[in-house]
Amino acid sequence: MARMPKPIETPVPTRAELIDHLVRTRIAGQVATPRDNNLSHYRKLANGDRHYWLGLELGDRWTDEQDVLAVMAERCGVVDDPAFRFGQDTIDPELTVAGLDRLAARLRKAAADRQSVLFATGHPGGLLDVHRATAAALRAAGCEIVVIPRGLVADEGSVWQFADVAVLERGATLWHTHSPEPMAAILDGLAASSRPLPDLVVADHGWAGCAAQRGLDAVGYADCNDPALFIGEAEGTVQVTIPLDDHVRDPRFYDPMVAYILDAAGLLGA
Repeated sequence: MARMPKPIETPVPTRAELIDHLVRTRIAGQVATPRDNNLSHYRKLANGDRHYWLGLELGDRWTDEQDVLAVMAERCGVVDDPAFRFGQDTIDPELTVAGLDRLAARLRKAAADRQSVLFATGHPGGLLDVHRATAAALRAAGCEIVVIPRGLVADEGSVWQFADVAVLERGATLWHTHSPEPMAAILDGLAASSRPLPDLVVADHGWAGCAAQRGLDAVGYADCNDPALFIGEAEGTVQVTIPLDDHVRDPRFYDPMVAYILDAAGLLGA
């Protein structure tokens, strides 16, 4: 007999309580990502390094790293001064919660319309349970959680589903990956088996970027050193990008955030 998903037991924080929690746990505020790492990634994206495009097609629209920095300051909350080159960078917790509110609105629509939803993560050490809990709540609300085809391979690894979340596995280890190839394998596999594509993809990294580039409704979590998804939202390709540190010291730090999302989406009582 299948086990029922574990319910959310974390109390739902108020907006002010969540912002305080995000800052205290460094999910937002003064985050662990160093400024020089952020600027290096912005420069590489502007120089056309596709590893940093996260599956999106940016063409020649973002060849000035200062333009990339401007988007990240506006949508993520990093320091907007290009002369600030070393030290710790920032994520504006107000922007994080605003992104969570937009995500919750999209999840509410998915539940109301009984949509099919695919979950995937390139950050299994940090975000796997965030996605798992969201998937469980949507299933309880009547949504179909997409089951990926078997036997998929990408980037010298296997694409599996663990706790309803697609991940890349190599050598019995779940991999941190920015690559869009695992999501491409899933979408190609669904098409090859004449199965419908998902109505919504909830993901991060290249998993979200690839789905959005293929025209699917996609929402994603993104760190301040991953500018592509923020640019994708600015251009209208990605529906929602939520700024946060995507791998903090303890993954349980994300629990109040999940409770906030599910409550705002009307899914806690589903």
